[in-house]
Amino acid sequence: MMTTQEVANRYYGLMLENKREQIVDELYGQDIICKEPEHALAMGIPTTTRGLEAVKAKAKARAAMIAEIHGDFCSEPLIAGNFFSVVLGRDLTLKGKPRMNLQEIGVFEVKEGKIVSEQFFY
Repeated sequence: MMTTQEVANRYYGLMLENKREQIVDELYGQDIICKEPEHALAMGIPTTTRGLEAVKAKAKARAAMIAEIHGDFCSEPLIAGNFFSVVLGRDLTLKGKPRMNLQEIGVFEVKEGKIVSEQFFY
């Protein structure tokens, strides 16, 4: 079973390789809870998503909104107990929208070697 540090390091390594689907498949627990800020509703993104299959479906729906990704960024993780956080950034163009730069902080909780919750601040 991986420690929080090991999960965070693996998350970071996979983000650098842009292997987002592999992160979900390999590191997320079955009962994952994903929380987005309240203003995400205006973009059609639910504020709380529960369960691995629902998180995968949400990621697929968000990916379908993207016309082009011009660049990605992930900071090295900071660890505190069972939690780690990263700063994520993306330079992208959404379908029918102008090019934009997005930045967020992701906070992840690890239990028994799996990410069991994630919360994004943007």
